[in-house]
Amino acid sequence: MSAREYPDRPWVGIGVIVFDGPPGAERVLLARRGKPPRLGSWSLPGGAQHLGEPAEATARRELFEETGIEVGPLTLAAVIDAISPDDQGAFRYHYTIIDFCARRTAGVARPGDDVDAVAWALPEELPRYALTPEVLRVIAEARHRV
Repeated sequence: MSAREYPDRPWVGIGVIVFDGPPGAERVLLARRGKPPRLGSWSLPGGAQHLGEPAEATARRELFEETGIEVGPLTLAAVIDAISPDDQGAFRYHYTIIDFCARRTAGVARPGDDVDAVAWALPEELPRYALTPEVLRVIAEARHRV
Protein backbone atom coordinates (compact mmCIF):
# COMPACT_ATOMS: atom_id res chain seq x y z
CA MET A 1 0.00 0.00 0.00
CA SER A 2 1.26 3.44 -0.90
CA ALA A 3 2.00 5.97 1.84
CA ARG A 4 0.24 9.31 1.56
CA GLU A 5 3.48 11.19 2.06
CA TYR A 6 5.92 10.46 -0.79
CA PRO A 7 3.44 8.11 -2.47
CA ASP A 8 4.14 5.75 -5.33
CA ARG A 9 0.78 6.66 -6.88
CA PRO A 10 -1.80 9.46 -6.56
CA TRP A 11 -4.40 9.19 -3.79
CA VAL A 12 -8.04 9.79 -4.68
CA GLY A 13 -9.71 12.31 -2.40
CA ILE A 14 -13.40 13.13 -2.59
CA GLY A 15 -14.80 16.46 -1.41
CA VAL A 16 -18.26 17.94 -1.11
CA ILE A 17 -19.25 21.57 -1.59
CA VAL A 18 -22.38 21.84 0.55
CA PHE A 19 -24.79 24.76 0.23
CA ASP A 20 -27.51 25.77 2.63
CA GLY A 21 -29.92 28.68 2.60
CA PRO A 22 -32.01 30.53 0.04
CA PRO A 23 -30.66 31.44 -3.41
CA GLY A 24 -28.66 34.63 -3.22
CA ALA A 25 -27.86 34.08 0.46
CA GLU A 26 -26.46 30.55 0.27
CA ARG A 27 -23.83 29.59 2.78
CA VAL A 28 -21.11 27.04 2.00
CA LEU A 29 -19.80 24.53 4.54
CA LEU A 30 -16.10 24.76 5.36
CA ALA A 31 -13.91 22.45 7.44
CA ARG A 32 -10.61 23.19 9.20
CA ARG A 33 -8.06 20.39 8.86
CA GLY A 34 -7.11 18.77 12.16
CA LYS A 35 -4.34 16.59 10.65
CA PRO A 36 -1.66 16.88 7.94
CA PRO A 37 -1.52 17.65 5.14
CA ARG A 38 -2.54 21.30 5.49
CA LEU A 39 -3.06 21.07 9.27
CA GLY A 40 -5.06 24.09 10.47
CA SER A 41 -6.12 25.16 6.96
CA TRP A 42 -9.73 25.76 5.99
CA SER A 43 -11.06 23.87 3.00
CA LEU A 44 -13.97 21.70 1.90
CA PRO A 45 -14.95 18.56 3.80
CA GLY A 46 -13.78 15.31 2.26
CA GLY A 47 -11.25 12.52 2.40
CA ALA A 48 -9.75 9.42 0.86
CA GLN A 49 -11.72 6.91 -1.15
CA HIS A 50 -11.57 3.32 0.14
CA LEU A 51 -10.87 0.38 -2.12
CA GLY A 52 -14.18 -0.87 -3.52
CA GLU A 53 -16.10 2.23 -2.41
CA PRO A 54 -17.97 4.17 -5.12
CA ALA A 55 -17.08 7.87 -5.37
CA GLU A 56 -20.54 9.13 -4.33
CA ALA A 57 -20.56 6.78 -1.33
CA THR A 58 -17.15 8.16 -0.32
CA ALA A 59 -18.48 11.72 -0.60
CA ARG A 60 -21.45 11.00 1.65
CA ARG A 61 -19.40 9.01 4.19
CA GLU A 62 -16.63 11.58 4.50
CA LEU A 63 -19.07 14.47 4.70
CA PHE A 64 -21.02 12.83 7.52
CA GLU A 65 -17.91 11.66 9.42
CA GLU A 66 -16.28 15.09 9.26
CA THR A 67 -19.31 17.37 9.68
CA GLY A 68 -22.48 15.45 10.62
CA ILE A 69 -24.20 16.81 7.50
CA GLU A 70 -26.25 14.88 4.93
CA VAL A 71 -27.02 16.06 1.41
CA GLY A 72 -29.40 15.39 -1.46
CA PRO A 73 -28.35 14.58 -5.03
CA LEU A 74 -24.66 15.02 -5.80
CA THR A 75 -23.46 16.85 -8.90
CA LEU A 76 -19.87 16.68 -10.15
CA ALA A 77 -18.29 20.10 -9.60
CA ALA A 78 -14.59 19.63 -10.44
CA VAL A 79 -11.62 17.28 -10.64
CA ILE A 80 -8.36 18.75 -9.36
CA ASP A 81 -4.81 17.45 -9.03
CA ALA A 82 -3.19 18.64 -5.81
CA ILE A 83 0.52 17.98 -6.23
CA SER A 84 3.01 19.18 -3.60
CA PRO A 85 6.71 18.69 -4.32
CA ASP A 86 9.36 19.03 -1.63
CA ASP A 87 12.44 21.29 -1.88
CA GLN A 88 14.30 18.65 -3.92
CA GLY A 89 11.44 18.23 -6.41
CA ALA A 90 10.21 14.85 -5.14
CA PHE A 91 6.44 14.47 -4.89
CA ARG A 92 5.63 14.80 -1.19
CA TYR A 93 1.86 14.61 -1.80
CA HIS A 94 -0.25 13.86 -4.87
CA TYR A 95 -4.02 13.80 -4.57
CA THR A 96 -6.55 13.63 -7.37
CA ILE A 97 -9.56 15.35 -5.82
CA ILE A 98 -13.08 14.80 -7.09
CA ASP A 99 -15.41 17.50 -5.78
CA PHE A 100 -19.16 17.07 -5.77
CA CYS A 101 -21.68 19.76 -4.87
CA ALA A 102 -25.06 19.41 -3.18
CA ARG A 103 -27.59 21.00 -0.86
CA ARG A 104 -27.83 20.15 2.82
CA THR A 105 -30.85 17.96 3.66
CA ALA A 106 -30.16 17.01 7.29
CA GLY A 107 -27.77 17.34 10.19
CA VAL A 108 -26.24 20.05 12.32
CA ALA A 109 -22.66 20.96 11.43
CA ARG A 110 -20.14 19.77 14.00
CA PRO A 111 -16.44 18.84 13.68
CA GLY A 112 -15.57 15.16 13.61
CA ASP A 113 -12.97 12.66 12.38
CA ASP A 114 -9.91 14.65 11.15
CA VAL A 115 -11.63 18.06 11.24
CA ASP A 116 -11.27 20.33 14.28
CA ALA A 117 -13.76 23.07 13.28
CA VAL A 118 -16.59 23.67 10.81
CA ALA A 119 -18.22 26.88 9.61
CA TRP A 120 -21.02 28.01 7.32
CA ALA A 121 -19.82 30.99 5.28
CA LEU A 122 -21.59 33.47 3.04
CA PRO A 123 -19.75 34.47 -0.16
CA GLU A 124 -18.58 37.77 1.34
CA GLU A 125 -17.15 35.92 4.38
CA LEU A 126 -14.91 33.54 2.41
CA PRO A 127 -11.78 35.79 2.47
CA ARG A 128 -11.45 35.42 6.26
CA TYR A 129 -10.86 31.65 5.83
CA ALA A 130 -7.70 32.02 3.67
CA LEU A 131 -8.97 29.45 1.17
CA THR A 132 -6.74 28.56 -1.76
CA PRO A 133 -7.56 30.15 -5.11
CA GLU A 134 -8.51 26.68 -6.38
CA VAL A 135 -11.05 26.14 -3.57
CA LEU A 136 -12.56 29.58 -4.19
CA ARG A 137 -12.84 28.79 -7.91
CA VAL A 138 -14.53 25.44 -7.27
CA ILE A 139 -17.01 27.00 -4.81
CA ALA A 140 -17.91 29.69 -7.35
CA GLU A 141 -18.42 27.13 -10.12
CA ALA A 142 -20.46 24.87 -7.83
CA ARG A 143 -22.88 27.70 -7.03
CA HIS A 144 -23.98 27.58 -10.68
CA ARG A 145 -24.43 23.79 -10.68
CA VAL A 146 -26.56 23.32 -7.58
